[in-house]
Amino acid sequence: MRALPILALTFGLALPASADVETALDRHILPAFAAFADRADALAQTAALDCRPEAVRPAYQAAFDAWMPVADLRLGPSETGALSVAFWPDPRGATQRTLARFIAEEDPVALNPQDYAEVSIAARGLFALEMLLYDAAFADYAPGSYTCDLVTTIAADLGHQAAALDRAWQTDFAQTLRSAGDAGNATYLSPDEALRALYTQILSSVEFTTDRRLGQPMGSFDRPRPTLAEARRSRRSLRNVVLAAEAAHDLAAALADWDLPETDAALGRVRLAAERIEDPAFQDVAAPQGRLRAEVLQQAVADLRQTIEVEIGAEYGIEPGFNALDGD
Repeated sequence: MRALPILALTFGLALPASADVETALDRHILPAFAAFADRADALAQTAALDCRPEAVRPAYQAAFDAWMPVADLRLGPSETGALSVAFWPDPRGATQRTLARFIAEEDPVALNPQDYAEVSIAARGLFALEMLLYDAAFADYAPGSYTCDLVTTIAADLGHQAAALDRAWQTDFAQTLRSAGDAGNATYLSPDEALRALYTQILSSVEFTTDRRLGQPMGSFDRPRPTLAEARRSRRSLRNVVLAAEAAHDLAAALADWDLPETDAALGRVRLAAERIEDPAFQDVAAPQGRLRAEVLQQAVADLRQTIEVEIGAEYGIEPGFNALDGD
């Protein structure tokens, strides 16, 4: 199960009232959840009409694109809700094993989206759909087959999950962040805590992209692990890196109320390094040139984090501290 790093933060200064949690919610977070709900619903409707891989893939890609701006948030309803939307990393192949068992047994759970909400998160969400739509061992199914029904059910379940996350953020948790420091708000006892929570999510997202989205397929020089790349079957591993970096940048820009020229430039370097990657699924990292290009991209993403720390963290007197999950 994926767990984003939790960064301990210390505040050297009190945060000014201009710390713009409101803008971060209104300009980035809430519109992104609404867009994901819309795209996931469109995916469910597409699969219901024609569940063949070639028919579903464009809607699938659009839904995944819409997910990425909020994919790395682990606050409020997303703390657990995101896990069944995107179960990754999956180094032990739980998704493949669970789906194969369902298909071999023709488990009737595939016929009921409501019941499907109770199955293992390894068989739900975007990565379960990716397995069925893109993996050669699954994607040769015919209309009317059990696998076709399974695709329809997983897409419907994903639509329900996206709608639930959107509702929870729009009607409840956004107000929890907005009302930080108000009487009765036991989650965030001050506006500083709400801003710190969002700032932590930005740094955690960039760290996850550096260490997992890039570091996991790169492995070591002697032992690269390209088959562990995120979304390699749908060949969007590189795209996810760029979209995650853009999401961190955009949330940072919304959280600050001043220009971020160094952070803007750092994002530009991420995009430039990404353009030089030849295999969008990172399957060439075992070759010297492929690995070198991936290392350049990884460093560019790491630099993005550093500029965010300087242009936002230093401005507010926030310094990253010890990460209890590092095991150091």
